[in-house]
Amino acid sequence: MTSIASQRSTRTRVRSPRVFTLTDRAWSGSSLLYKWQKSLGNYIAVAGNDNSLKIFDRHGQKRNELNLPGRCVAMDWDKDGDILAVIAEKSSSIYLWDASVNKTSQIDSGMRDQMSFILWSKTSPLLAVGTSKGNLLIYNQQTSRKIPVLGKHTKRITCGCWSTENLLALGSEDRSLSISNHEGDTIRQTSLRGEPADVHFSVMKTDERSSPGESTVSVSVGKKTLFLFNLSDPENPIELAFQSRYGSIVSYRWYGDGYILIGFSHGYFVVISTHIREIGQELYQAHNHKDCLNSVAISSSLNKAASCGDHSIKIHDLSELKDISNIVHLDDETKGLDQLNWTDDGQLLAVSTQRGTLHVFLTRLPILGDSFGTRLAYLTSLLEVTVSNQVEGENAVAIQVEVEPAFIAVGTYHVAVGMNNRAWFYAMVDHEPGFSRLKDVEYLGTIVSMCLNSDYVAALFEGKVQLHMIEVEGQEEKRQMKLFPDEDRKERILCHALTADFLYYGADLGSVVCVSLEDWQTVNTYSHLVGVRKISPDPNGTRLVFIDDKNGGFLLSPGNATDSCYELPNFPPTIKGVLWENWPADRGVFVAYDDDKVYTYVLHKNTIYGPKVVLVGSTSLPFSHKPLLLYNGNLTCQTPSGKISEVALSTHAFLKPSSSAQSNTCQEFSKTLSQALTLKRFHEAWDLCKSSGSSADWAEMGRVCLVHMDLELAIQVYRMSGNVGMVMSLQEIQGIEDRNLLAGHLAMFLNDYNLAQDLYLSSSCPIAALEMRRDLLHWDSALMLAKRLAENQIPFISKEYAVHLEFIGDYVNALSHYEKGMTHDNRFQEHDEACQAGVARMSIRMGDIRRGASQAIQHPSRILKKECGTILENMKQFSEAAQLYEKGQYYDKAASVYIRSKNWAKVGELLPHVSSPKIHLQYAKAKEMDGKYKEAAQAYESARDWDNVIRVLLDHLNNPEDAVRIVRETQSIDGAKMVARFFLRLNDYGSAIQFLVLSQCNNEAFQLAQQHGQMEVYAEIIGTEATQEDYQSIALYFEGEKQHLKAGKFFLKCGQYSRALKHFLKCPNTDDNLAVEMAIETVGQAKDITLTNQLIEYLMGESDGMPKDAKYLFRMYMALERYPEAARAAIIIAREEQCAGNYRNAHDVLFSMYTELQNQKIKIPAEMATNLMILHSYLLVKIHVKRGDHLKGARMLIRVSNNISKFPMHIVPILTSTVIECYRAGLKNSAFSFAAMLMRPEYRNKIDPKYRKKLEAMVRRPDTSELKEQTAPCPFCGFQLPPEELLCISCKNNLPYCIATGRHMLREDLSVCPHCEFPALYSQFILLLETESVCPMCSETLSANQVKKISDCSGYLQPQEQDH
Repeated sequence: MTSIASQRSTRTRVRSPRVFTLTDRAWSGSSLLYKWQKSLGNYIAVAGNDNSLKIFDRHGQKRNELNLPGRCVAMDWDKDGDILAVIAEKSSSIYLWDASVNKTSQIDSGMRDQMSFILWSKTSPLLAVGTSKGNLLIYNQQTSRKIPVLGKHTKRITCGCWSTENLLALGSEDRSLSISNHEGDTIRQTSLRGEPADVHFSVMKTDERSSPGESTVSVSVGKKTLFLFNLSDPENPIELAFQSRYGSIVSYRWYGDGYILIGFSHGYFVVISTHIREIGQELYQAHNHKDCLNSVAISSSLNKAASCGDHSIKIHDLSELKDISNIVHLDDETKGLDQLNWTDDGQLLAVSTQRGTLHVFLTRLPILGDSFGTRLAYLTSLLEVTVSNQVEGENAVAIQVEVEPAFIAVGTYHVAVGMNNRAWFYAMVDHEPGFSRLKDVEYLGTIVSMCLNSDYVAALFEGKVQLHMIEVEGQEEKRQMKLFPDEDRKERILCHALTADFLYYGADLGSVVCVSLEDWQTVNTYSHLVGVRKISPDPNGTRLVFIDDKNGGFLLSPGNATDSCYELPNFPPTIKGVLWENWPADRGVFVAYDDDKVYTYVLHKNTIYGPKVVLVGSTSLPFSHKPLLLYNGNLTCQTPSGKISEVALSTHAFLKPSSSAQSNTCQEFSKTLSQALTLKRFHEAWDLCKSSGSSADWAEMGRVCLVHMDLELAIQVYRMSGNVGMVMSLQEIQGIEDRNLLAGHLAMFLNDYNLAQDLYLSSSCPIAALEMRRDLLHWDSALMLAKRLAENQIPFISKEYAVHLEFIGDYVNALSHYEKGMTHDNRFQEHDEACQAGVARMSIRMGDIRRGASQAIQHPSRILKKECGTILENMKQFSEAAQLYEKGQYYDKAASVYIRSKNWAKVGELLPHVSSPKIHLQYAKAKEMDGKYKEAAQAYESARDWDNVIRVLLDHLNNPEDAVRIVRETQSIDGAKMVARFFLRLNDYGSAIQFLVLSQCNNEAFQLAQQHGQMEVYAEIIGTEATQEDYQSIALYFEGEKQHLKAGKFFLKCGQYSRALKHFLKCPNTDDNLAVEMAIETVGQAKDITLTNQLIEYLMGESDGMPKDAKYLFRMYMALERYPEAARAAIIIAREEQCAGNYRNAHDVLFSMYTELQNQKIKIPAEMATNLMILHSYLLVKIHVKRGDHLKGARMLIRVSNNISKFPMHIVPILTSTVIECYRAGLKNSAFSFAAMLMRPEYRNKIDPKYRKKLEAMVRRPDTSELKEQTAPCPFCGFQLPPEELLCISCKNNLPYCIATGRHMLREDLSVCPHCEFPALYSQFILLLETESVCPMCSETLSANQVKKISDCSGYLQPQEQDH
């Protein structure tokens, strides 16, 4: 008996549901022979060791059983999957089972020997049958003709394959391969090294296809090699051998462009290419199964490959073989797996096992789905439909259906599935299981498509649409059903759609009909030129997109008679469907999709250009994804695995989180902004511009707002971008109600003037078109409009046009329009004067000089005289030009023209009025030629020609004082050269060097200094202006003179640090140690470890046995920015100063190092921080005692005395002061303890005699009373502890201390010194600054009003990061 096992595999890593498992007692322990029905894949034929063949449908239900006289030897389905051919042992008949009528027939083969092989042709009804003795029969099922071919081979025919050209390749146990035509005639035959198996026809991969069709036969030889036999080149077959570790070839498959996938017995999975340049190379290899591999299969429709072995099936993606998309484990199959086969459509994968079972897995679902609003219904298993509404947050409901559906439809409350002419309806309910079956309905024809809404169903079949109620509750019979189109309309409906209120359908004659569901009457009909094959209304039903038979897309508004039909731009011919945006704010957006891409469109309804549809962009669609729903830029798609996935449209990239916006390029940002604006998502565009938009982005947003006539938003945008003029212009037109007038203004702002003119002329204010053309200087258009709209404006326009013509050089027409512009009306005197001036200028330009000059002289305007004078000057009419200039009081111009005409007498008359340096220069040259040098020098000075002034003063007037003064004032380079040459002649080398440097003649200055021993003068003069070569030259000079300090200084300036350091270290030790300082600066700039070590050796005294002061080592580390070493040096210096009793110096050293480390963000060494705190506490004592605050002084002295070892020079005085201050402050027990310390033998004799008796008495008669110590909260955790305690015993934090009191800080009383930024208690700091004028820490001058209380102390109260 055959049984169907459970629906799931034993263990799966990736979901791949098992549809069914076939087992049969008769099959037990044997391998199965099975074949999927070709093309459709609705049946699977299975045979075991028994004498029967069972046929099952795709759900595992047995449909038929063929009883055979012996065990089934072979079987095959024909090319269409209609007929199954079977051969069996002990029989010479061929059994044919017809799937369409479920009947079996027999054909006598006429063969006496046992049949061993059977195969249908790929392209025709030819059946090839081979026998165990090598004979062949070709049977034509259409004509019933049999062609027996005896002796095709000498032994059993075991394998074979048909080509698409009806060539038959056969392999036999006689180790030969034959290729025959469809008549059985042998075309080629070749011998093989071993027994053939697995014969395939295919096409080898080549650069160019030399022969069309399948020209290559491949065959596995002896399960060891792969033999490739090219029919076009039979003399050169290719035989491929593989590594022995792979094992034997189990099976192989061709795929793609000449690739072969091979499975080996040891579990290896190898891909090779048959391209002649790649032959023998493994493109991919994986050890897919540990122990063994049983079979491989390829599905071209899925683009996947599968292998089975080791109790598992592994499925790879052929486009990326490294990716294993599914792994199915069958751990209960202990005997191992056998054969693996896919259905042609890739939906089902069957695997047989060696214990006689057959498992069928679902690898690809039919992609069936529908949406209504935001509700989706889609196929999740062959007999399961899932209904979900993720947007509304509803739980998904799985409906188990009776049949595998051919279509799915969903409405507001219902789901329908069906196939052929029958549909099953389900209602969605609130209680478990979430649905209830309503009914099933049979229609009058095979249903092509079906649509639902809340109450109605519309089914399309045989060119008609049947509309009826889903649930009938007592309505009249005639309201229950209606057929469309009406009988009087002779057309076939090709597509239809339902919205909440309307039924739409498109017909083959091009009509698009809208039917109201309220009264079932036609509301609107639109006639298109060709048939309409697809129709998609928006959620409201107010607009629809339809696709015609020519694959064009159009947008139609059926309810709006004024809106026409708009063709969709760049509409691809491959479009499969259209989805409208369901997000309420984006109603004008829709997408059209094909198999590869989604194209986003948007309707711009209210623009200055009128309504139009815009293509926003495209988004790539993942493989085999079908879009079902569009919501807020996210496309919900159905996948081949029965799931839904989200695809974010690239046109809605602005909806992604803005965290990545900063990494985007400007080009990507502009594209994102453009998409947001095109989709009219102005709120998102505003946010984008606000976050990182440039002025150009704001301008683009403003432009789009103007196009969409959104004035309020445009004003806000231009206000944000600082475009005041545009804001004011928009505010002026904001109240205009005439839409055409408003659109005209906006078109003008957008520089579309022709559109603006058309809109103005169609508005209530057509004169605006004339005003615009005048403002734009479009005079021809303005004159034409003025003749129609305002003739009184013609003179003024003519004058303005004449000005424009004059500017472009059209003087003839300019003169004509100036003359036409005369009004001869006293009210427009200024206008007429401008026209007269134009006539004067144009007359001169046209050659009528007398008329023009006469009018210019009579005209009251000075400017006209200048203009006419310029024109005449250009015309070489110098006399008339000079007269006009003089009449117009343009004396400079008049003098210039008189000079050109050599009229020096007139120049002399006008010179007192002339201010032009050029004229004075010309006059000066003339005077110099006459030998009048003083007047020439004055004229040169008036002309500000300083070089010539200096030349005349030196060469002719012998006046070097004035020449030097002018050079210093003007910094003239040429003048400085002349002065330098003058002083050189006088042997004044210092002055000569100075002026040579001033004239940038550094080489000459250097040579002069070198020759006359003036190098120090040269070095001083050259300063910071010199080049590296100049510095090097000076350094080499001083090096030769053995002046080490100066040589080192200039080597440092020219960057030769090694030589600079060598000279600095050779300098004798002077009191100021300038050479050491310069050496440190050199090392700091050089950052060279060798030079650094050299200087360290010098400072440590290793070179001369004389260690230098540690401060130099400290400065060196600071110059090198080696702050940790500098810090250690600072601690050592401070310790030496402290041991010497120089506490203020030690404090300053530590403080400066502390602040430097803080600035460099380097951890403070704990020893440095502690020493600075103790030293600061000691310095605070004097301040507190001076202010009479003995308690604070005593507390600080107690802190110092507890670290008395750090003050070896003043142990006894400090302890004595501690005892006295503690006694004064009432801390008598503390006074006693420190007095007892003073009584130690090593301190007793050093006590000041005036205090010794008192201290001895205090020790003999101790008073242990102690003033009760107050507490203050820890600034970190709030724990109460003594104010002077700087370590919290609760949170273990080092507490920051107040620089005014030495106490720890409080959160509510925080301030900092504005100079050093050390914290202080605000209240105490203010009190201290009443008597002190400097900060106790940094000693900078400070007043109380400079100190501010800090409310947010989080930046100052952080755990100290110190380097321990």
